[in-house]
Amino acid sequence: MKNRVTGIGGLFFKTEDPKASKDWYKNHLGFNTDEWGATFWWKDKEGKDASTQWSPFFKDTKHFEPSKKDFMFNYRVENLVELLAELKKEGVTIVGEMETYDYGKFGWILDNEGNKIELWEPIDQAFK
Repeated sequence: MKNRVTGIGGLFFKTEDPKASKDWYKNHLGFNTDEWGATFWWKDKEGKDASTQWSPFFKDTKHFEPSKKDFMFNYRVENLVELLAELKKEGVTIVGEMETYDYGKFGWILDNEGNKIELWEPIDQAFK
C-alpha cells in the first residue's frame, strides 16, 4: 500500500453541551456549524474537493468506546478494505465491522495507548 493515511478527516471530542460548543465556535471563531458540527472544505493535491469534519459529542457518548478518552481522531484513507486487512495482519486491534454509507466507508482501530481511531474512505462529493 502506498499511502495509508491521506489527511485528517475529523476531530471529535466530548463536551457537556454540544450545542453550546457549536454556538461558541460559530460566534467567536466563525465556524459554519450545523447539526453535526462544522465541515471544512479544501482541495487535495490533485485539486479534488476534500473535507475535514469538526464535531462535539455529548460527554456520555458511547461512540468513542472502547477508548475512555474524551476525543477521537478521524483519518482519511484511500482504500479502507485493503488497509484494514494490512493492519489486522500487523496485529492492530480492529474495533467492530466496517460500515458503508453514501458518503464513504468507515472502520475503527485502537492505537498503542487504546485511543480509538476512525478510518474514513470518503466520498466528498456526497456532501455537496
